[in-house]
Amino acid sequence: MNVAVKLQSVVRRPGVYCFSGALRRTRPQWPRHSSALAANDGTLPLAGIRVLDMTRVLAGPYCTQILGDLGAEVIKVEHPVRGDDTRAWGPPWAKYQDESKKGPGESAYYLAVNRNKKSIGLSFQHKSGVEILHKLAKDCDVLVENYLPGSLKKYDLDYETLSAINPKLIYASITGYGQTGPYSNRAGYDVMVEAEFGLMHITGSRDGPPVKVGVAVTDMTTGLYTSQAIMAALIARARTGKGQHIDACLSDCQVATLANLASSALISGEKDSGRWGTAHPSIVPYRSYKTLDGDILVGGGNDRLFGVLSDRLGHPEWKTDARFITNSDRVKHRSELDGMIEDITKEKTTQEWLEILEGCGMPYAAVNDIQGTLNHSHVQARGMVKEVEHPVCGPIKLVNTPIKYSHAKPGIRTPPPTLGQHTDEVLGELLGFKQDDIARLKEEGVVS
Repeated sequence: MNVAVKLQSVVRRPGVYCFSGALRRTRPQWPRHSSALAANDGTLPLAGIRVLDMTRVLAGPYCTQILGDLGAEVIKVEHPVRGDDTRAWGPPWAKYQDESKKGPGESAYYLAVNRNKKSIGLSFQHKSGVEILHKLAKDCDVLVENYLPGSLKKYDLDYETLSAINPKLIYASITGYGQTGPYSNRAGYDVMVEAEFGLMHITGSRDGPPVKVGVAVTDMTTGLYTSQAIMAALIARARTGKGQHIDACLSDCQVATLANLASSALISGEKDSGRWGTAHPSIVPYRSYKTLDGDILVGGGNDRLFGVLSDRLGHPEWKTDARFITNSDRVKHRSELDGMIEDITKEKTTQEWLEILEGCGMPYAAVNDIQGTLNHSHVQARGMVKEVEHPVCGPIKLVNTPIKYSHAKPGIRTPPPTLGQHTDEVLGELLGFKQDDIARLKEEGVVS
């Protein structure tokens, strides 16, 4: 059967169902035995919302993972051979249980941001692939993509084309520098945006060089902003019946998250004070100090708390020392006081200081590494690490979704999918393709 004809034969016209007191579209649901509905009992906030995920790497997948955690059905479109770029970003790898399976395993990077999704391997270099995506877009609430501005237009996958097919579609574009502006055609990576838009300049030790943040925080804040924008657009659509295009980019989100530092620069017109490491520009003591075996961070935000710290460090006389009586005094004598504190903290282990400071009412914390964090008693108690059964790697541990609801229970319903794991399911159960048509598409390299 001709693929184009087949696609037209399975087009369904949307109806109406209730969403938060407003109208939204009905759609053919996947059968109850489908894993797509596993552990989603309808209480999740985005239950019934379908997302077409055309993103790769971090910002986009992080955005769509948030939507998936909240109950949306997320269909991840990947290159049929390579898949998401991060599938190749290793080590480390979650190794395959089947030793005959080729490759080192599933990339830990990929596993970090692709839970609660279904993967379809599809090439839109083929006209048949574009037709499939048109059909999926017609039956989705949201599409998220992170290609350079204009890149998808030549495939008829741009907002104008798809909104004509589905006027209710919310189409979110995530880029480095946005759809407009002099940098709009630049490829944008987190570290470049951190550098050019202020974050790297304010990160690092006081007298050291600028450094990037330890995780791609600009990617992640962009994913967060975009997921929020999508949910707001869903509420707007419930009111107006119309979808819209969302233009989100790393550079804008980076500028927005400069927060009080940007406000200070705008109001004062003065040059910023640069890098402060773990210290605070206007509060002393407020930084990490070396211990016998690590580091501990304390925050003496007012005179009373400084007195508490002085007592716990065994130097109550500091409270009446003219150099340290007020915070302004302590800021003036920052280097002296910090040196005196660290001379003492280096005499005991971090754990010993935690026990000494326990119950004092002063903010303090150990500076933990990643393993220390993941095995932390509070992290464990909050359910932030979960073990799930991966289809080819067996039991793996993943970081859980961080938000708790009183009624809904967001979490890891399904593990990150293998490449093309759900191609047959999406084409067959959702779009109505027959097995011989799917086999033909695979032979032609349209899907995998």
